[in-house]
Amino acid sequence: MSFSVWAPTPESVHVRVDGFDHEMKRDGDWWHSDVESPAGADYAFVIEGHAYPDPLSLWQPGGVHEASRVYSHEFEWTDSAWTGRALPGGVIYELHIGTFTPEGTFDAAIGKLDHLVDLGISFVEVMPVNSFDGVEGWGYDGVLWGAVHQPYGGPDGFKRFVDACHARGLAVLLDVVYNHLGPSGAYLDKFGPYFAGRNDWGPGLNLDGPGSDEVRRYVIDNALQWLRDFHVDGLRLDAVHALADQRATHVLEEMAVEVDALSASVGRPLTLIAESDLNDARLVTAREAGGHGLHAQWSDDLHHCLHVALTGETFGYYEDFAAPGALKNTLEKVFFHAGTWSSFREKHHGKPVDTALIPGYRFLAYTQNHDQVGNRATGDRLPASVSTGKLLCAAAIVLTSPYTPMIFMGEEWAASTPWQFFASFPDPQLAEAVRTGRRREFSRHGWGESDVPDPMSPQTVENSRLRWDEAREGDHAKVLETYKALIALRRSRPELADPRLDRFVVKQDGECFVLHRGAIRVVVNLGTTPVPLPHGEVLLASSANPSSLPPDSFAVVAST
Repeated sequence: MSFSVWAPTPESVHVRVDGFDHEMKRDGDWWHSDVESPAGADYAFVIEGHAYPDPLSLWQPGGVHEASRVYSHEFEWTDSAWTGRALPGGVIYELHIGTFTPEGTFDAAIGKLDHLVDLGISFVEVMPVNSFDGVEGWGYDGVLWGAVHQPYGGPDGFKRFVDACHARGLAVLLDVVYNHLGPSGAYLDKFGPYFAGRNDWGPGLNLDGPGSDEVRRYVIDNALQWLRDFHVDGLRLDAVHALADQRATHVLEEMAVEVDALSASVGRPLTLIAESDLNDARLVTAREAGGHGLHAQWSDDLHHCLHVALTGETFGYYEDFAAPGALKNTLEKVFFHAGTWSSFREKHHGKPVDTALIPGYRFLAYTQNHDQVGNRATGDRLPASVSTGKLLCAAAIVLTSPYTPMIFMGEEWAASTPWQFFASFPDPQLAEAVRTGRRREFSRHGWGESDVPDPMSPQTVENSRLRWDEAREGDHAKVLETYKALIALRRSRPELADPRLDRFVVKQDGECFVLHRGAIRVVVNLGTTPVPLPHGEVLLASSANPSSLPPDSFAVVAST
């Protein structure tokens, strides 16, 4: 078998195969060696007496500090008839494999896919599955980007999951992290100039300095691998604002070009969705118009406006979103901060969106996601602080908006379980540093340090696992049926999925909002007194009164 590695830094490199070292020959900045080895052999690269896993590893059965294992992409796929899904009109469901089911594996998650089909989901967005140190974690501390986390089921387990999704008509989006590496097992700098400084979360990549050509290829080839070899239908790109790249062609644009080419080759749509703190629609503007050419981006401003309207919380970054008209204006214009003063950032922030040119489906709308729940001190979901009625009002706004709706796992039945921050770093010093840092961070935001769950405790993971049995109980069942009805209505009435923002109008009277969707009016009453309904056929309502709308309820009315 041939072993190769890009390693311009060391003077010599050996490959250790099943415990035996073999010399590698240098060819420019690459090293090569042909070694007779069986299928499934363990190997590592030895530099200055230390053995490191392959930066391009596809399999790490022993964890991120141990040898890599030779892996073949041979797999009995059954999705040859799968033609993919385009994003417009879709509904996304975000889930974390480790806490989606009691078992926390790909195979166990397959057993819940029919629930998503019944709900009306079209895209399953899976939080990062690449290898990270420890057994339990969110996945954003990954260090070997091409190797699927073994406790979840490894690479074959992920392929079974994707194959099962496609068999049910579900497209798969994978969350990937290219803006930093985790604090444990990040050995890339032993091989070459992979790193260039740090950001808030760890070492960042060298995307534009000397030696950065191969580093950029490392990123783009990883993206293509998930889409091509694992049959994934799209990627969610974590915190792209932290990608430090001053080249004329940004790495995101370069990635978009190559993903478009791959899409043409495999004959199915491939989607790139960015998480960005920039409030800049250039990310999702076509390359022909000077943009990066990504397909969509998360829209945190809309989440923040909804959160403040529902909960009344105005601390931290929520403060600005309590401004009069914030929810109405952000619904219509995408960004609240569009060249306006951000008190949290202490500077002007964002840029207006040309709503006549850019369709709404390029922005994701949500009331909850892993960040906005998990980065609260106790990981409390919305049901912990607002009524069932308000939850359904928020769902009605998101699911009848011109944006691409996204649901966070368990949201559809108002799950009582929190979603808390957890990790399981084996290094006791690192574990204590994370524990202490987490508590100090939240104390600065007004929470008591004692309120913050221990992120290293197995109980914190258990607390965050979904309780599937409660979905059939009481108000949980009512919320689930309402979510199903809203998604079904969005599919059956073209007006509700229409992404044209220049045709979308929101009227506000006090705390009553009316979303104008063609001939349909979505009336949402977040006030304290009943409001009259417009004349027409009530297609769906969260209350039984056909003539007026009580507080904390919604109705979808079609004009007759």
